[in-house]
Amino acid sequence: MRVLHFYKTYYPDSWGGVEQAIRQMCVGTGRLGVDNTVLTLGRHPGPARMDFEGHVVHRARQNFEIASTGFSVGAIGQLAQLARQADVVHYHFPWPFMDLAHFMARVDKPSVVTYHSDIVRQKNLLRLYAPLKRRFLRSVDAIVATSPNYLASSPVLQQFADKTRVITFGLDKAGYRQPPPAVTDKWRARFGQRFFLFVGVLRYYKGLHILLDALAHPENSRYPVVIVGAGPIEQELRQHVARLGLQHVHFVGAVDEDDKIALLQACYAMVFPSHLRSEAFGISLLEGAMFGKPMISSEIGTGTTYINIDNVTGLVVPPDDAPALGAAMRALWDDPARAADMGRRAEARYRDLFTAERMALNYHVLYEELAAI
Repeated sequence: MRVLHFYKTYYPDSWGGVEQAIRQMCVGTGRLGVDNTVLTLGRHPGPARMDFEGHVVHRARQNFEIASTGFSVGAIGQLAQLARQADVVHYHFPWPFMDLAHFMARVDKPSVVTYHSDIVRQKNLLRLYAPLKRRFLRSVDAIVATSPNYLASSPVLQQFADKTRVITFGLDKAGYRQPPPAVTDKWRARFGQRFFLFVGVLRYYKGLHILLDALAHPENSRYPVVIVGAGPIEQELRQHVARLGLQHVHFVGAVDEDDKIALLQACYAMVFPSHLRSEAFGISLLEGAMFGKPMISSEIGTGTTYINIDNVTGLVVPPDDAPALGAAMRALWDDPARAADMGRRAEARYRDLFTAERMALNYHVLYEELAAI
């Protein structure tokens, strides 16, 4: 069974939530005998082909980018060539150039789309893109929603409900190596025994400005908050911290895997204030659950509230509501026993629903169904 994945970014250029999900799919199904290949765009100098964790990555040179959509003339020919060698082509939506490339490359193999997110921000461009999007989604054989919440709340997915199934993302905890004790000790010495943690790319939809506004309340300003990640709005957020005079917000930038795992293990709770549907799932939120941490997230009708169940695994607040977010932080901070109990239930939910093994088995079944078409 040979599967070709196609997405705009992947290792080594980028390592966000979608890339992590593709990696887990490739590694997990690879253990079940699937031969995975990833075709992506290269935005930086590097090899055109590389082996990575048991699968092959091809990098087509990106020629230009419009509204976060990378375009590559060379990728069309590579898609056509690699698709001929595959049994199933696995697309990862959204990426408008991908839709165009699918038709230009005349891909005629069984195909599936993992629907990672609606397009939320580029509303004017979306009107132009909508006909191509509908044609592309009609043309594929199957669509995967990443949570029942997203399937129920996405108008686009509802149009294709007859060929959409839910397969949630999963993580392999065994792949998260235990960091050296000195690494954990370093972070505890810097931030103390209790701190809230955010992990993710610093983008507009992550709601970090809401978190900062919540911390501006006198009752909340004492809570240490560690923000892991880099991104396009980092400077804007730092300026917001300075304006509010916050003393306990720590930006640590992008960190290596040992540091990230150490921070996940050491933190008191995860805070994940994403307020727009661009946050379709929340891989780093799931990492918090995997490490048994209570969570705070917003109800935006996506997978975040499938991971985090209000008053069970953590607290869920209305989106873009700084007072409610601050109240949730106080509730967890002031009741360590309740927080610890929520963390235990979060880890149990991860084991029941969100392991990489479960995700891989479900995709393997789907691939076999498609290959038999």
